[in-house]
Amino acid sequence: MQDNASKIVPLTAGQGGGHVDILMIHALLDSLFRIFSTMANMRITPGVPVPKTDKTARGDVSGIMQMVADQAQGSIALSFPLPAIRELSEKLLDEAIDGLGREAQDLVGELTNMLVGGAKKVTAEVGYDFDMRTPQLCSGSGHEIAHAQPGQTVLLPIRMTKSEFYLELNFL
Repeated sequence: MQDNASKIVPLTAGQGGGHVDILMIHALLDSLFRIFSTMANMRITPGVPVPKTDKTARGDVSGIMQMVADQAQGSIALSFPLPAIRELSEKLLDEAIDGLGREAQDLVGELTNMLVGGAKKVTAEVGYDFDMRTPQLCSGSGHEIAHAQPGQTVLLPIRMTKSEFYLELNFL
């Protein structure tokens, strides 16, 4: 990743004129892989990214965080279905979280903070200075994720051992 850090190439994210910077994608994925491998001793596998055409969350608990810098602005969301929360909490906490209450929201909120914090560190090495915001948490079946920017949202499924969760990227 660091070998390519000086090459910032825009990647078209779909219709609507928005784009996602390759550096941001790599920084976020690098951060996500590190979190799962070091904190949960889990291997994750990204699926195929697709343009998201609605605001409906694919998970039961979502953490959304804005990322604003001079070079880019946007937001990310992590959205976890209950089976993914259960699988992850068993690895991290040695006990399964079986509901969508405060424990599930705290877990997703902390993961969102760690994800953006790790990406901020990577992007700072090439001069991006992102402001970190407090993650907004939403839960419940069918809740909506409202990204602050008008750009195209890209949905990336992430596979764990038994379940999957979703990373949404929306950058201008």
